[in-house]
Amino acid sequence: MKFNSQYHGRYVEGAGGVRLFVEENGDPTNSTIFWIHGYCQSRLSWDNQFENEELVSKFHVVRLDLRGHGLSDKPTDPAAFQDGRIWAEDIRAVISALGLNKPVLVGWSYGGNIICDYIRHYGQENLGGLIFVAAATEMGRDESRAMIGPEFLELAPGFFSKDYATGSAALLQLTQIGTYEELDAHTFYYLVGFNFVTQPAAREGMLKRTLDNRAVLGAIKVPSLIIQGKNDRIVLPAYSDFIARHIPHASRVDYDHCGHMSFIEAAEQFNRDVAAFVQRIHV
Repeated sequence: MKFNSQYHGRYVEGAGGVRLFVEENGDPTNSTIFWIHGYCQSRLSWDNQFENEELVSKFHVVRLDLRGHGLSDKPTDPAAFQDGRIWAEDIRAVISALGLNKPVLVGWSYGGNIICDYIRHYGQENLGGLIFVAAATEMGRDESRAMIGPEFLELAPGFFSKDYATGSAALLQLTQIGTYEELDAHTFYYLVGFNFVTQPAAREGMLKRTLDNRAVLGAIKVPSLIIQGKNDRIVLPAYSDFIARHIPHASRVDYDHCGHMSFIEAAEQFNRDVAAFVQRIHV
């Protein structure tokens, strides 16, 4: 992966005036795929999709840095990350500002929670489809904790720490457990870098939520795809089983020898599966 400045980037005003950094690539008249990254991550997580010629030639691709991440504004109060309506308004603001028509939302990891926040508050009528990538949708309940890997749960106190050494050690370990096989040094430290940009207020506020999205998932009517790495140590495969039970019409693909970052670990297959899904639903 490498930084590429050719994309059209801009700021969009989200909930409470927070500025969200957004990039888009490809023909806006094509079907839109809107990529939503996970906890402590960045829009740069999706480089293997944004720089893929086949995807960009067929689709309009949009990605953002969530509030508190990357180049977006970073509120210092954890409360700015705890209200589902705030997350929903952020996504709605991007859709509105860019004039997106029935985008396919792709939520990786914590991005699954944000998809549910959006649907809870704004419905699904203006969406073309959903892709849940090693996604979480529940928080603060025994059932949800049982579907998260114990290594991640053990790291949580470090995420909340304002001590640099403690927080950075936890973020380093988070990246280490994210893949099935060890990443090359360049990719590993590239990912670590944007983890470190995320401030303690965001790390704390995002995880100190209680979410029960079973009814939201059960009401989903738009075409949906679930993608899961069989060796995920952060969001366990049981989580995708849970989502599949609540969205029975969803398609699903599971990748062997793949952890929490299938879009990096199995990028070629991932891109083919996403392209096939979006083309099949004709949005």
